[in-house]
Amino acid sequence: MKFAVTLATAGMFLMTSTGIAAAEAAGQATEPNPLLAPWSGPHGGLPPFDKVRVELIGPALEAGMEEQLAEIDRIANDAAPPTFDNVIAAMERSGRALSRVIAIYGVWSSTLNDEPMQAVERSMAPKLAAFSDRITQNEKLFARIAAVYAARDAAGLTPEQQRLVWLTYTDFVRSGARLDAAAKQRLSEINQQLAGLYTRFSQNVLAEEDQQMLLLADEAELAGLPESARAAAAAAAESRGHKGQWAVLNTRSSVEPFLSFSSRRDLREKVWRTFVNRGDNGGEKDNNTTIAEILALRAARSQLLGYATHAHWRLENTMAKTPERAMQLMEAVWPPAVARVREEVADMQAIADAEGAGLTIEPWDYRYYAERVRKAKFDLDQDEIKPYLQLDRLREGMFYVAEKLFGLKFVPLAAGSVPVYHPDVSVWRVDDLEGRLVGLWYFDPYARQGKQSGAWMNAYRNQERFDGEVRTIVSNNANFLEAAAGEPVLISWTDAETLFHEFGHALHGLASNVNYPTVSGTNVVRDYVEFPSQLLERWVATREVLDRFAVHHQTGEPMPPELISRIERASTFNKGFDTIEYLASALIDMKLHLAGATPIDPDAFERETLAALGMPAEIVMRHRTPQFLHIFSSDGYAAGYYSYLWSDTLSADAWEAFTEAGGPWDEAVARRLRESVFSVGNTVDPADGYRAFRGRDPGIDALMRKRGFFKPAPAAQ
Repeated sequence: MKFAVTLATAGMFLMTSTGIAAAEAAGQATEPNPLLAPWSGPHGGLPPFDKVRVELIGPALEAGMEEQLAEIDRIANDAAPPTFDNVIAAMERSGRALSRVIAIYGVWSSTLNDEPMQAVERSMAPKLAAFSDRITQNEKLFARIAAVYAARDAAGLTPEQQRLVWLTYTDFVRSGARLDAAAKQRLSEINQQLAGLYTRFSQNVLAEEDQQMLLLADEAELAGLPESARAAAAAAAESRGHKGQWAVLNTRSSVEPFLSFSSRRDLREKVWRTFVNRGDNGGEKDNNTTIAEILALRAARSQLLGYATHAHWRLENTMAKTPERAMQLMEAVWPPAVARVREEVADMQAIADAEGAGLTIEPWDYRYYAERVRKAKFDLDQDEIKPYLQLDRLREGMFYVAEKLFGLKFVPLAAGSVPVYHPDVSVWRVDDLEGRLVGLWYFDPYARQGKQSGAWMNAYRNQERFDGEVRTIVSNNANFLEAAAGEPVLISWTDAETLFHEFGHALHGLASNVNYPTVSGTNVVRDYVEFPSQLLERWVATREVLDRFAVHHQTGEPMPPELISRIERASTFNKGFDTIEYLASALIDMKLHLAGATPIDPDAFERETLAALGMPAEIVMRHRTPQFLHIFSSDGYAAGYYSYLWSDTLSADAWEAFTEAGGPWDEAVARRLRESVFSVGNTVDPADGYRAFRGRDPGIDALMRKRGFFKPAPAAQ
């Protein structure tokens, strides 16, 4: 629901009389806080990023919470018999000011997180958790919700309204609405403690990403790096005050190119160890104690709520339904992925031996020798592809896909015509083919200090229409390294897929066509939300996109057909590594949360569990436990990181719906995709939505074919 304040900082948000009195007591002016005002201006209203000051955010959150609590009290104490409109719809109308402030709070937390902003986070996180509990634990409110729920079949509600009633009631129950007073108090204490721990965990990781880097002063230390990587390292060093040197920042976008191309094995090891040990270095930024506390509190909360473990609580309302079903899928994929890794390592070791390198493949060697194998087997290397992958051109390719599949046109807005929170940010108006406004798309592509690593999508405002048309505002955020002035930003093939992936989330929000904000856009269950985004990755490799938008940054020539053919032949290359790197993280996540109240030493648990699984020694988890923002910066993906694999069973099967028909641009399949998946939000059960699109349930065979494993396995659904 709109009141359930969750800020996932890993990836998917007038002063009251009390505030005036406090300001007067401090001798301050009592001007209205601009962050609380309705968004004004063109395009349905714009976030007032030009009016934001960090010191305004905390008071705005406090006032927004106070206002929504008053609104909730009016709903709870309404003397009229409870109905959909005076309970459920009224709750949808509540909290508008707070929603606007939360959107700004989320932007500053994830992209402009300096020490003053971190102080706001530390102060506000427990208060926001307590605020949510005050609503879900409001007994009069829940009684009215329960009455609407009990009468839902006879109330003449639309299917969307029935779904919203069910979701509202279920969310309240799962949040402890039926507990006794003592249990509710304990639950609220746990939620507030967790909110503080999530903030600490996130800030520790950000600090080690911001403060740690490898600074290179000798050009000889750049051996093996292509010119694009050298230029990016020089720009990174200059941005950190080291002009004339080169920096490998402690972020994935900087580390992975270095590990792929640097021929300096000693420096690869140094960069790798710094990156994989974020949050695990002892001292005040070490996250191991924080993780143990989070796990213990989650276990206590699940017991209070009547569930065996946190994993059972989290998965109850997902597609998987139970941890056992999620584990069944992961365990089906693990053995063939491990077998593929053995083959990959053997190929790499053979090259190292033939060159007389005198080494055994270690984790800091994997990407480097994988590139050597790619070249040997497919006459292909990333440095050959990268000159054709210009960030700006690929962005236009995404717009092309959006228009062809979804009928959406992206029109750039002039710089300065829309307030932005940083000069890196650009904004596009999104229209349908008749020129009607659909929403706005903000793009923040570059890495900087204070910005969380990785890539993600945000919704600043959800689409809705039950009280009039409200157009959505979404953003995509990335951490590409800026090029030198006048030079294009060149990205890897993997980065291109990630770019399209996150744009898939944005399209999920932009294509939304529902009435109520709670069921709008990407507000779907966790193991379904990645399906649309993973599916959109497949359009990167289509000839239409490559022929038009993959052009050489110097010559302007399109990518040669022969190079495209080599890319296609190598499409399943290194899938053992990709799968095990991810799946190790997903299995650790699930097993941590299935341990229940058992005390956890995170480092020991990670080490022993991976050993029991037979983790290949040449690979490390994609997200080691001390830096695993997906599961320890919020509840978002906790016991839910398996979702990427679950969703990929859907995306692999859905792609075959296109290939079995007229190809990736088949109009009938695209129409079913829009109508049954992208536009419906959470107004239908996701399994029903998928069946409406595909005509049947998915199985795992398409996933195995996509990854080149081929071995049939039991159906995932």
